[in-house]
Amino acid sequence: MSDATMRVRFAPSPTGPFHIGGARSALFNWLLARKTGGKLILRIEDTDLERSSRESEENIKNALKWLGIDWDEGIDAGGEYGPYRQTERLPIYAEYTERLLASGKAYRCYCTDQELDAERQKLMAEGQTPRYLGKCRQLTPADEAALVAEGRKPTVRFRVPENQDITFQDAVRGTVSFDSNGIGDYVIVKSDGIPVYNYAVVLDDALMKITHVVRAEEHLSNTPRQILLYQALGLPLPIFGHVSLILGKDRSKMSKRHGATSVEQYRALGYLPEALVNFLALLGWSPVGEQEIFSSAELIELFSLDHVAKNPAVFDIDKLNWINSQYLKRLDLGSLTDMALPHLREAGLVVGELNEERHEWVKQVVGAVREYISFAAQIPEHAAVFFQDEITMENDETAEILRDPDVPQVMEAFLHKLAVMENVNAEQVQAALKAVGKELKLGGKKVFMPVRVALTGKMHGPELIALIPLLGVERTTARIRRSLALLN
Repeated sequence: MSDATMRVRFAPSPTGPFHIGGARSALFNWLLARKTGGKLILRIEDTDLERSSRESEENIKNALKWLGIDWDEGIDAGGEYGPYRQTERLPIYAEYTERLLASGKAYRCYCTDQELDAERQKLMAEGQTPRYLGKCRQLTPADEAALVAEGRKPTVRFRVPENQDITFQDAVRGTVSFDSNGIGDYVIVKSDGIPVYNYAVVLDDALMKITHVVRAEEHLSNTPRQILLYQALGLPLPIFGHVSLILGKDRSKMSKRHGATSVEQYRALGYLPEALVNFLALLGWSPVGEQEIFSSAELIELFSLDHVAKNPAVFDIDKLNWINSQYLKRLDLGSLTDMALPHLREAGLVVGELNEERHEWVKQVVGAVREYISFAAQIPEHAAVFFQDEITMENDETAEILRDPDVPQVMEAFLHKLAVMENVNAEQVQAALKAVGKELKLGGKKVFMPVRVALTGKMHGPELIALIPLLGVERTTARIRRSLALLN
């Protein structure tokens, strides 16, 4: 099959926040489709009626669009193989179920949950793999009629062939084999008539002419069941590729204790979509060379399943933060300010509408703290010093810096120079600080550190040559005098 005909799909279940692992699966499929000139289909697997919601579906679509992942067919886009929502495809599934029943490749099962649980417990107690042992395999029409008369509602089970070696070539993992004897006849349609995942996904992929099924490793154990259904229905097999799990830094499965797990959370924290895409692409895919920052165009050009690792990918938040910080440094200051304002408002640092002059001032503040942040939600923490004139010393060690005997003359000399400045800019402030050190014969730290502490209450933070021009003469003077007075 040529690359030009590649058809891949992303088929999420709309049952909650859009997980970062789902976003990576979507991205890998999108990269494959865009690289080969193929098609990406977005299909919604909503047969979990209790948990699925249109709200979650919208969240998934919005997250994909925010990440820049577009699709060629499916929900919203349409196409010739719809409908693209599983609950709208129930008549299609029913038609194929009747075919399987008529051919004897499937049968109705009337076992209760209690009976199935007892069977499962017995097998486990004997050290065997829990599976259905085929109690309803050979029911006669009379048997079935009697069970229906009892009020039992049947499921439909697939009749798994015995002693069959199920082997396939995984595009990521190579040759993979399963023994059919370890599977047991499995349910394909629940008692309410709703098909289970392993059944619906086969019919959807086959009827939508999906050529490559690229999905998470957790689906690997589903693959033999699906292959048996393809074979029973006489449908062509796609190429399967199972990408590694995403683990937290402690090597356990990614969960909320490792930090944010949904795309929406990262968006709300002020990560850039381009940075998140860059990071997700590197979760389990290793490009040749040392490059770590990639545009979408570069990812499309370089991506291939050949370089997708079998080993689990570790979600390293420090790596994501570093990548995002690189993108933030390249972002134009106006756009970064737009990202920062909601966070500054939430922190109470910006109140009400900003006039042009105040907006420009806030923009310069954002520029002054840009190099210290990894994502926009961190801006208030670093920018607060520009907004809040009440200074609190962060600890005793910091306060002690202002008790140095040289501090009063350092401050008076600096304030004098500040008062006569014609233009308070970075160059003038730098020159004044150096001149104070030279006149008083003090090293740079003896001048810079007391001024910083007096202005901010901290030993670290924005450069004084950025801070003082934005505070202005009046606020700088008032802060320094207030800090000195607190210590006397």
